[in-house]
Amino acid sequence: MELESTQTSLSATCLKKQQEVCTLQAESDGLDSDIECLQEKKRWVSMLFPCSTRANSICYFLVLLAPLISLGLFPVSLPLAARGRRRALLGLRARRGRPRRRRRRRRRRRRHHERSVEATGGGGGGPPWCFFPRGYRSYRAENLTATAGGYAALLRRCAATFLPGDVGTLRLDVALETRSRLRFTLRDPARQRYEVPLDTPPAGARAASTLYGLQFNEDPFGLVVYRESTGKVLLNTTVAPLFFADQFLQISTSLPSHFITGLGEHLTSLILDTAWTKITLWNRDMAPVPQVNLYGSHPFYLVMEDGGLAHGVFLLNSNAMDVVLQPSPALTWRTTGGILDFYVFLGPDPKSVVRQYLDVVGYPFMPPYWGLGFHLCRWGYSSTAITREVVINMTAARFPLDVQWNDLDYMDAKRDFTFNKKTFKDYPDMVRDFHQNGLRYIMIVDPGISSSGPPGTYKPYDDGLKRGVFIQNATGQPLIGKVWPGPTAYPDFTNPETREWWYDMVKEFHDQVPFDGMWIDMNEPSNFVEGSQDGCPSNNLEDPPYVPGVFGGRLQAGTICASSQQYLSSHYNLHSLYGLTEAIASHDALVRVRGKRPFVISRSTFAGHGRYAGHWTGDVWSDWEQLYYSIPEVLLFNLFGVPLVGADICGFVSDTTEELCVRWTQLGAFYPFMRNHNDHGNRPQEPYAFSPAAQNAMRKALYLRYSLLPYLYTLFHKAHSAGETVARPLFLEFPKDPNTWTVDHQLMWGAGLLITPVLEAGKTKVSGYFPAGTWYSLAGVSASLPICSRQHWAAEDSTIHSKGQWILLPAPLDTINVHVRAGHILPLQEPAFRTVESRKKGMTLTVALTTDGFARGDLFWDDGESLQTFENGDYTQILFLATHVSVGRGELLRVNSQVDGLLLKAVTVLGVTSPPRQVLANGALVDDFSYRSDTQVLTIPVSLPMWEQFAITWS
Repeated sequence: MELESTQTSLSATCLKKQQEVCTLQAESDGLDSDIECLQEKKRWVSMLFPCSTRANSICYFLVLLAPLISLGLFPVSLPLAARGRRRALLGLRARRGRPRRRRRRRRRRRRHHERSVEATGGGGGGPPWCFFPRGYRSYRAENLTATAGGYAALLRRCAATFLPGDVGTLRLDVALETRSRLRFTLRDPARQRYEVPLDTPPAGARAASTLYGLQFNEDPFGLVVYRESTGKVLLNTTVAPLFFADQFLQISTSLPSHFITGLGEHLTSLILDTAWTKITLWNRDMAPVPQVNLYGSHPFYLVMEDGGLAHGVFLLNSNAMDVVLQPSPALTWRTTGGILDFYVFLGPDPKSVVRQYLDVVGYPFMPPYWGLGFHLCRWGYSSTAITREVVINMTAARFPLDVQWNDLDYMDAKRDFTFNKKTFKDYPDMVRDFHQNGLRYIMIVDPGISSSGPPGTYKPYDDGLKRGVFIQNATGQPLIGKVWPGPTAYPDFTNPETREWWYDMVKEFHDQVPFDGMWIDMNEPSNFVEGSQDGCPSNNLEDPPYVPGVFGGRLQAGTICASSQQYLSSHYNLHSLYGLTEAIASHDALVRVRGKRPFVISRSTFAGHGRYAGHWTGDVWSDWEQLYYSIPEVLLFNLFGVPLVGADICGFVSDTTEELCVRWTQLGAFYPFMRNHNDHGNRPQEPYAFSPAAQNAMRKALYLRYSLLPYLYTLFHKAHSAGETVARPLFLEFPKDPNTWTVDHQLMWGAGLLITPVLEAGKTKVSGYFPAGTWYSLAGVSASLPICSRQHWAAEDSTIHSKGQWILLPAPLDTINVHVRAGHILPLQEPAFRTVESRKKGMTLTVALTTDGFARGDLFWDDGESLQTFENGDYTQILFLATHVSVGRGELLRVNSQVDGLLLKAVTVLGVTSPPRQVLANGALVDDFSYRSDTQVLTIPVSLPMWEQFAITWS
């Protein structure tokens, strides 16, 4: 009774202290809230964990309850006690099967929680109700010492937290790894805990000079990282207490601005909302909708600062977690296991931040050239006859197509590494026929292996069972879930033997059907039953003290039991790595089987995924909203180091419309990965399935993409070799222009191309932001580039001299606005129906001069499919330079045989202010050049070997 009376007093004190510590200011709409904290201009973070009952504590709240109430996710109108004292409350669940005395203690604590919460009254949207007071002590630092790599200290907890498995002593290690990269970790020195098995740069000596400075607070412990050049604080963990228990780890930081992006995968705008937004990371099979955890986990964010500076933070942790953004602005990480392992990247510009992040997680793989062509798929191509007919129809309608796909239809009873001997009886011959016609082939492969057949009837399961490759349940037997073929076992790709078994299965199937790439789906992993067919055991992994805001409310919702065991650890720790580990196994298997560059597209992803595979954005809906959301999704995955990304063109779920499909195809022509994919039962959405006018618009978009493939391929080379992005947000190129920071209705290809698509129904004009400079419409380049109808294009539309402004552009249904940035030279090529043919066509250069007469560009060229051509030096790289009176090959950086026979057929120069009287190519007179004075475009036909020095001049 003494405890209960104390709690009533503490609850009242909590409300009073809340008013003393912080002033809550909320706008009338209740969404734009801010917390002004008083001491030393610090920004305090909301109470996201219960305070202890020690003298330095004010209130005792249930884990997760305050933020749930604040976000309107918990109905507080009913008394909590009426929900049953024996029931687990929200995130804090009592463990079953414990001794009666311990259960009684837990019941008393729950009653204590209930009274504390009931004393605060009703809930609603906006911020949580209670805040940590000034001076709340969690850990204090002891023995801070300098080390060879940086600093180290021990942290000791000041007061108990009533958390199960509370860790009283922590070890802090701070590594000054490079001039622009800082790493710090918090571990339990007495016990080895799970750490993410991601290859990261090895620790070295302390960096001699850094862009960052550090400050340490001893009691309570805190770490402050600031930018040396400006003094701006980038990371400040003193704003709220640190918690570190076995299954609950929380740390908070202030943010220097509200312009934060990253933390995928979610259906969101490019810039995240800091008004009490909770972001949950735990990979989930979920058709994209806002405010739920989706297929991937990328605990990395980038923040824009004043003056165009930027920094990034990466938490290397794969456990289920919440990230809470708060309007002060501040951010709270709250994860359920592992350690706290942070990287801080100082940039100083956003491009550098991305590159520094990729220095840690790995640069993207180099895709084969054919992988950048057009891909076509549908769930519902139910036979080889239908699949062949699709290819025939595409060719007859004059649409480029490089890769034909099949969904589950090809399988025998939806089982991996089989094919239906009736409807796909000539399946191997079909794929070989595709190859003879320059076409590639990819099919779906799910991770779930059918377990229901009699022994000896299905080799993948029989062999996998013998070799022990499957994830195990609590009894040590293969965990059996349910996916498309029925009961299924799940390969454990963290097991080296599983990767060998996967290679064996891929090779045996490839020996029958010579496919070119793999589409790995359902690899969150997905499960049609919760946990397993036998359920999940009752333990702290299935019912942890804190459950993040996962869709379904439980970790096993839509997937397998968290307590199931894998080679490296429990699924509780490894769940969000499942897709990554399958991508690694598939990537390596294709390398060994085909001996060529692999092509893998995966639904589930984690940090570092881009080293091995690409990503498509899942089962998107056929509507205009999801058309828009595909842009920030593509941009975010480029920031995450997964440049080979795209959405299902025209949408996957529900029927599309003709206008939507046209606009989606136009935008999709600028996805790095371009695929039209459709669900069974929907109306057809192949390009040839629409009216002649719609077909014409889609054909132009596809031809435009194929014309730009040399430029796109060069961008992928830069991503692979230098950690650059392919598709990128405007702020990456123009960080000093704050107007670009929130632009996510447009995208750029590299530094030189700006795309402004139509994203609304019935619109024939579109507004786009043009940063300061000169921008040339590609519509004025050449009649061989079918970008828009000439009847809609006029001279006044061809060039934009912007001061940094929004401009309204004409955009009839057959048009997507594409502009070349002055100062860039783009290598282009005449399009064809297949990349194997387009690669043989003549090259052209589009030269976009600045107002002072300068441009540069480059071309990377190899055979398009061999392994490690860049690493082995087996490639050609050409630098192009232009002035106001000349263009030429500035430097041949490297040359190989693949460029033999490749001719430069034409040069188009944009921004030539006066008509030339004479044009020379390598000193020879060019008679048939043309010049348009209204558009200031000079077109020069030539025939020059790309592997030799050339110079084109005019006067």
